[in-house]
Amino acid sequence: MKTDSKGKTNWKRVKAMKDKAIDVSDIPELGDDFFKNAELRLPQKQTVTIRLDNDVLSWFKSQGKGYQTRINKLLRSYMETHNH
Repeated sequence: MKTDSKGKTNWKRVKAMKDKAIDVSDIPELGDDFFKNAELRLPQKQTVTIRLDNDVLSWFKSQGKGYQTRINKLLRSYMETHNH
């Protein structure tokens, strides 16, 4: 059984599970009071110029609308994985 380096969770198995198979009985429902005071905080974006190989950019663009968001998600994932 393969686990990630930050813990013992078998993410491959978790990702393969159907939603119905996940036991959430120990997680309390969030009530109206929580959502009444909740604030949505999104990371601020900054416009940058970045040089990418033509084939890399073409591949991302070929995946359809939202390619910049996908590039950002990939970079975020890399950052979080390598953030010590």
